[in-house]
Amino acid sequence: QLYLVESGGGLVQPGGSLRLSCTASKIDLGYYAIGWFRQAPGSEEREGVSCISHDGGSAESVDSVKGRFIISRDNGRNTVYLQMNSLKPEDTALYYCAAAAQCYSDLPEWRFNYWGQGTQVTVSK
Repeated sequence: QLYLVESGGGLVQPGGSLRLSCTASKIDLGYYAIGWFRQAPGSEEREGVSCISHDGGSAESVDSVKGRFIISRDNGRNTVYLQMNSLKPEDTALYYCAAAAQCYSDLPEWRFNYWGQGTQVTVSK
């Protein structure tokens, strides 16, 4: 069983920054593309935010976070990061990382086979 673990969430004021981390036990994340997803309060759906290829050679993000969020990875540390800058209240959500064979356009949830439990990000004054 693959375990992904997210960390780094918290409460931050608008305009602030947070860095989320995704790591795993029992498996080398370097074999997988890793995506970040979020689920806003009251929403039943998870939104794909960003994805990075297994070797870090390519990455993509949705328009709503482009220029603010940066995805990166350090395979030597078996960790993927999501640097979130200029945070807005609408970024408030439970953030998940997930693993897949590759990044797919539109980041469909069903393509990602392994998920973490999520880390809460709250952006509020």
